[in-house]
Amino acid sequence: MTATTDGSTGAVDPRAASASTITTQPTIAADAALAAARRAAERSVEHLLGRQDEQGWWKGDLATNVTMDAEDLLLRQFLGIQDPATLEAAAGFIRGEQLGDGTWATFHGGPADLSTTIEAYVALRLAGDLPEDPHMRRAAGWVRDQGGIAASRVFTRIWLALFGWWKWDDLPELPPELMFFPKWVPLNIYDFGCWARQTIVPLTIVSAKRPVRPAPFALDELHTDPDHPNPPKRRAPVGSWDGLFQRLDKALHVYHRFAPRPLRRVAMNIAARWIIERQENDGCWGGIQPPAVYSVIALHLLGYDLDHPVMRAGLESLDRFAVWREDGTRMIEACQSPVWDTCLATIALADAGVAPDHPALVRAADWMLAEEIARPGDWSVRRPDLEPGGWAFEFHNDNYPDIDDTAEVALALRRVRHPDPDRVNAAIERGVRWTVGMQSRNGAWGAFDADNTSPFPNRLPFCDFGEVIDPPSADVTGHVVEMLAVEGRATDPVTRRGIEWLLSEQDPNGGWFGRWGVNYVYGTGSVVPALTAAGLPVSHPAIRRAVEWLESVQNDDGGWGEDLRSYTEEKWIGQGASTASQTAWALIALLAAGRRDTVAVTRGITWLTTTQQEDGSWDEPYFTGTGFPWDFSINYHLYRQVFPLTALGRYVHGDPFAGRTPEREGA
Repeated sequence: MTATTDGSTGAVDPRAASASTITTQPTIAADAALAAARRAAERSVEHLLGRQDEQGWWKGDLATNVTMDAEDLLLRQFLGIQDPATLEAAAGFIRGEQLGDGTWATFHGGPADLSTTIEAYVALRLAGDLPEDPHMRRAAGWVRDQGGIAASRVFTRIWLALFGWWKWDDLPELPPELMFFPKWVPLNIYDFGCWARQTIVPLTIVSAKRPVRPAPFALDELHTDPDHPNPPKRRAPVGSWDGLFQRLDKALHVYHRFAPRPLRRVAMNIAARWIIERQENDGCWGGIQPPAVYSVIALHLLGYDLDHPVMRAGLESLDRFAVWREDGTRMIEACQSPVWDTCLATIALADAGVAPDHPALVRAADWMLAEEIARPGDWSVRRPDLEPGGWAFEFHNDNYPDIDDTAEVALALRRVRHPDPDRVNAAIERGVRWTVGMQSRNGAWGAFDADNTSPFPNRLPFCDFGEVIDPPSADVTGHVVEMLAVEGRATDPVTRRGIEWLLSEQDPNGGWFGRWGVNYVYGTGSVVPALTAAGLPVSHPAIRRAVEWLESVQNDDGGWGEDLRSYTEEKWIGQGASTASQTAWALIALLAAGRRDTVAVTRGITWLTTTQQEDGSWDEPYFTGTGFPWDFSINYHLYRQVFPLTALGRYVHGDPFAGRTPEREGA
């Protein structure tokens, strides 16, 4: 110790030292985090700019599960167009996804799935793998332990029925006479979500025709008892909904045997015309693989040969879902997401400080403007007087624009200083008008349709493959509210109804359910920025509860993660390995809630900067996208790039629209 001029020692009061440390350490950590965030954002910007297509769009791979690959091979087998190179490349990918116990899961780190394992097994049998091979023996043994083929989903058994591996009589009936139902009758085709509708219509033809192609081998090893492959099951009580629909299905099986042939022929022709009218310019249907597969099969059963223009274009479109990997294997995407990826990339780059008139952003805006949808689609069945507008998800999907993409494209375009501002303003105004017109009665928004909330489709014995209706969701509604607020309509009654619905949907834990992303972290990351953009103060109880929940589920490493099992098990809500996209969603919400200088945000930013790879990207094997909650999961490969950059950009530069109405260029 040293003496001072007044004779006292130079000792420091330990209590003062402790207080000084407490006040200075967070500041030092925040300063370091800010410097690291700037460097990480710069690297990320360079990486993302390098991935832009010369036409202006971005698209990352969209990974799901191996049923896409297996069903592609089964389709080729059914049509007689199997080729050895494609077969082996697809089989190589399927083998590479097999788990150590011989099974296949539907998402990275997830549990084994029976239907996925069965379809993968059959695909490998087509490729020449033998039941005696160790990896096949393990798979078959596990399938039998789970109840065999009889316990699999309806779609799996439909594929097996096409080759006589399952009896059509043992499948739920789906009559084509469904096409006669007007839109006010329950279970008409427009009661189904657009993805289910596009699948069910062609399957009514398949169900009526009941085709069987010669099976190249038997599948006795996948039955618990090959002599009795479909053991009887107890029906639900007659007074229950399940019991009612089970007995209705029994009656439809009787009708199948006695259906008047002229009537059935008319119904199938109506279904065929419906299918053909909805084929996109690129030959696909709705920009998604499953409806395209079943549409090709249905039309083929009605006599359309493979050289017919409709069939040829359809098959060519399916080839475009294939991703050929560097190791020579072939993965099938269920869908492609260029519009979604492009608007999110534009937002990320702009929020990270890229100049609004940067050539990359202008090219992206030009491409998005060219993708605007200008004609009515199935949505107009319930909104016949609404003028078209908005954007879809895929390269070609004029029949099914979606509200989520439309909101995010508008938010992206507002960040670009385009040389033709009048064109931008007009496109956004059409998109806003269409979106407002698609509001459901409860004040919220679904993804593709308004008021698509019938309780009946999900109860059909046929519909065990995931969500088949399109009710409003918090994440879509949040994006719409944010877009309307940015457009200066925060006090509009339309917007206020959306806000009221969001507040009523907040979970007791403080978060919001995520319909299209995993899960509460995604929903909360979508809603909080919307509420603050619309003028709710950060002191609002709903925002405080959301902040408290997000901070309570932050991982020890500073990141956030949520496993897909959160859709079925409460203990997983907000729990899971940290991922780049989910960490970014949490940070985006916390930043919008005014929590920038908190320890939680500093730790989250530090996690992002320390896990970034040298090329400016992030790795993310975990699935954070949702097709159907739990039943169909997605790994959007660009999520791991765009959302972290957005979070870093807003941490460094702030939200570009926070607290102000954006200027209308050219207005």
